[in-house]
Amino acid sequence: MIVSKYPSIKGINFDLPHDVTNAPSYPGVEHVRGDMFVSVPTGDAIFMKWICHDWSDEHCLKSLKNCYNALLEDGKVLVAECILPELPDTSFTTKLVAHADLIMMAHNPGGKEWTEKEFEALAKAAGFKRFLQCLQDLRDGFPQEPTFDRSN
Repeated sequence: MIVSKYPSIKGINFDLPHDVTNAPSYPGVEHVRGDMFVSVPTGDAIFMKWICHDWSDEHCLKSLKNCYNALLEDGKVLVAECILPELPDTSFTTKLVAHADLIMMAHNPGGKEWTEKEFEALAKAAGFKRFLQCLQDLRDGFPQEPTFDRSN
């Protein structure tokens, strides 16, 4: 959708070989086979949607370090994930994220939702200089989306 709205952007759908093989063709999007734990294609920006919550701290750190190394000088990684609140409350968003956290723990060894502090520590450990949290309305699909910035 981003590439269709901004045709000057070159999109790469980077995924495991068996997933890319069956991916539909989209104008402006190149399908690239690979493993994010080995390397990531070079780019100005890397968008990761619902990836980190599937993996352990160690796996996330490895993939984010690979993203950091693949970015151009002022590149950014945009991570579309829910952010678990530090303190529980009774809001709909907290209930939704806590439910997702339980699902990740049950279905993915090491998987979990992350708090803002955990995301920031992960970003810094991967080499990023800045961590920005961008809030989104639940009606748009994501409670929060952190951005990891390589530049100062």
